[in-house]
Amino acid sequence: MSDEQGAVRQKDSSVYVHYCEHPGCKKWGSFGFSFGKEEPQWFCAEHQPEWKLKHA
Repeated sequence: MSDEQGAVRQKDSSVYVHYCEHPGCKKWGSFGFSFGKEEPQWFCAEHQPEWKLKHA
């Protein structure tokens, strides 16, 4: 028995473009960050936030 039986193939295969959310920056945001189930925020390499680990 296959797990793929009844699966629906996804038709939308477009590329999602996210821009850096830093004010005034127009670069592509390749780094997405989120807490829990929040909507991710996107930043370029120059403006990516430094995440502080709880157990570091």
